[in-house]
Amino acid sequence: MHDPLFASCPLGDLTLPNRMVMAPLTRGRAQPDGTPTDLMVEYYRQRATAGLIITEATHISSQGQGWYCAPGIHEPAHVEGWKKVTRAVHTEGGRIFLQLWHMGRASHSDFHDGALSVSSSALALQGEITTPVGRKAHETPRALELNELPGIVEQYASATRLAREAGFDGVEIHAANGYLLDQFLRNGCNQRTDAYGGSIANRCRLMLEVTEAVIGAWSADRVGIRFSPTGEFQGMSDSDPQALFTGAARMLETLKPVYIHTMEPLPGHQLAGTRPRVTPAIREIFSGILISNGGFDAAEANRAISAQETDLVAFGVPFIANPDLVERYRLNAPLNPPDPATFYSHGAKGYTDYPALG
Repeated sequence: MHDPLFASCPLGDLTLPNRMVMAPLTRGRAQPDGTPTDLMVEYYRQRATAGLIITEATHISSQGQGWYCAPGIHEPAHVEGWKKVTRAVHTEGGRIFLQLWHMGRASHSDFHDGALSVSSSALALQGEITTPVGRKAHETPRALELNELPGIVEQYASATRLAREAGFDGVEIHAANGYLLDQFLRNGCNQRTDAYGGSIANRCRLMLEVTEAVIGAWSADRVGIRFSPTGEFQGMSDSDPQALFTGAARMLETLKPVYIHTMEPLPGHQLAGTRPRVTPAIREIFSGILISNGGFDAAEANRAISAQETDLVAFGVPFIANPDLVERYRLNAPLNPPDPATFYSHGAKGYTDYPALG
């Protein structure tokens, strides 16, 4: 019997040849100005057998950046660099979406010529950040003013138009892992008392405006969105993630993005949070494609797809260490061990030098 992981899947007007998604993985191999490099072209080309590649998080504006040598999508040089990546992936028969990223408070003024980073509220992240001039403590961000929010929405729409120009097959809105849209969604961070804070509808408002604008800049079948409903990364929390993210899924149902992608490890997994997973409830509400991510192996992915708990499964670290992960899972072949020391370094080592089978 054929494993469900290797069955085709429609995604809007695309047909994915398998249900294995390469998860978005920040790797720090772009130029300091955010321009993609030839090393990135080779990295993505090697992994083009994935049913769908979702790129590493890509800053949508200079204001949205905050990770040294992460790529951007707001300058002509960025577009030209990404064109080489999409061309290479398409030549190998692959499909690739760009992940749209605004870091919000997870950035630092060193990235912004001394201007403070922005967030839903003036609450600082704990810990330190690597800036262009070294390790520094996180700062207290500036709460965005109401009159600035249309400009934030336009940053996402503009980045979407540039992603289309760069040859991508679609975009994923990054609303997970404690970055700007997540900072509005979750009340452990959002303490606003205006139309963008308080109620679930208000906290979802910016995410929905962004989704509507991104769809308007392309089309619904080319737009996905990523959440981490119970994730605690970067100090995130919510008093009722079940109500928040099922509410968000209901609101998104009217806009019809092609997929919702959840980062929520399975129960018992070492990365699993303390709260029950919200993904099963999102599955009940949202009629589009569901992508699940969070430490799955091939067996867990096959079981989840067979049980119709998800449509696609995204794999992160396994794709870092195994450019031919699809073939390895198909043959039940051993996997290369990953080298965490090179996950965020800046050269070919641990990036494009993992061996393929044979």
